[in-house]
Amino acid sequence: MKFLNLFLLTLFLGVTQLHAQIKVEEITYKANNHFITTTIGYPVTGIYFSAEKKEPTIVLNPDGTGIFQHDDLTKKNITWGIECSDEGIPIFKAGFNSASYTFWYKTNDNEGWVHTQFSIHFNKKKMYLMGERVKEYDD
Repeated sequence: MKFLNLFLLTLFLGVTQLHAQIKVEEITYKANNHFITTTIGYPVTGIYFSAEKKEPTIVLNPDGTGIFQHDDLTKKNITWGIECSDEGIPIFKAGFNSASYTFWYKTNDNEGWVHTQFSIHFNKKKMYLMGERVKEYDD
């Protein structure tokens, strides 16, 4: 009985700790509040390339920072996240072997948030940002 109680307590603390690790940030866009996270259960972070090119790129870091490189190859530091509920549950639209999310970012020299599409194509093992930047991933 003591073992069962200890096991249940350990399990509860472990689940609580896992839930606490999901960072949720509240943002405001056109007087409406949204919630964003960098954790959606897929390896979102990394470098997104333009199709068939090495540049321009978008770099997404795990801490919600990154670098957005424009078509003219100028770079801007960004803060980013994927829309979620206030509890950190990602909001997405399921497609045929794909999922589409709302990706939010802002440049560090601008206070305004911008949203665009982020999609995961499961059969191709690819993630698309803004429809044109792509990253391959493994399960």
